Amino acid sequence: MSKVAILGSGSWATALAKIVMTNEQEINWYIRRQEAIDAFIQTGQNPGYLSNAKFDINRIHFSTDINKIVSASDTMILAIPSPYVKQTTSKIRRSMNGKTIITAVKGMIPDENMIVTDYLAKKFDMTADQLAVIAGPCHAEEIALERLSYLTIGCANLEKAQQAATLLQTDYVKTCISEDVVGLEYSSVMKNIYAIAAGMCQSLRYGDNFQSVLIANAIQEIQRFAQAVNAAHRDIDASGYLGDVLVTSYSKFSRNRQFGQMIGMGYSVKAAQLEMNMIAEGYYGTKCIHIANESMHVNLPIVDAMYAILYEHQSPTIVIQELTQKLS
Repeated sequence: MSKVAILGSGSWATALAKIVMTNEQEINWYIRRQEAIDAFIQTGQNPGYLSNAKFDINRIHFSTDINKIVSASDTMILAIPSPYVKQTTSKIRRSMNGKTIITAVKGMIPDENMIVTDYLAKKFDMTADQLAVIAGPCHAEEIALERLSYLTIGCANLEKAQQAATLLQTDYVKTCISEDVVGLEYSSVMKNIYAIAAGMCQSLRYGDNFQSVLIANAIQEIQRFAQAVNAAHRDIDASGYLGDVLVTSYSKFSRNRQFGQMIGMGYSVKAAQLEMNMIAEGYYGTKCIHIANESMHVNLPIVDAMYAILYEHQSPTIVIQELTQKLS
């Protein structure tokens, strides 16, 4: 079996597998359900996601046994929705000694209220050099269509970051590297919250003028919060931060924007989740950032507004109207 593994079976995991297979002869792939693997092998594509992405299944070693995949791999790309990371990783019984995990998770661990790299470091006794993150802007659907996309790879060890960047670079995917793991992770969490806000405002008939103000204030919130957590130098205007916020807030492929649109139209949280049948990471991220900020008291009016609507069941119409008085 080859040395690179994909952990997860959703659209982002599928897109990342497509990228990696451009550079690797074979990959290992953990998919939880055997029926999904069987359908994948029969059709040459993921039965549930990204039908445009075709795969040479002879180059993929599938397994429903995550420990088999971990044992056979040196580098693992974790692409599982944040609410399921704890449950999935709890099944791993293998040592992570000498292994690298690249997390593509766009959220925090809800029960632990931790970013994913911190959680993995604690759970598996891994060093910062063994952990990397993938930041956008990048939608899985555009990877499937091979549209030009950009990724930022963060790792405390820039040599490791470059190795991961090389693994993920293709003719249609450009990569750059960064040491700002914490900033990239928190930005990846928070941009989903702002995409929900953008979707709500669209449904509530706020125009492009206000949307631009909303996103300008959103990037300031990310800057303030990231600095409060880790006072490092970071270019918040770079594509891994601002670019990711923009594409998640404006793209038709953004599930968080779609979720926000439904809430703005009057759907309850539960009804919106059921109709989408996909995870909107920003819903969980809103609570995580809200809890984390209870001790830091960073000025985050947009996050506060989303928490009031999603968790305190306040009226989107009223909360957004009040929010307009707090932005500039």
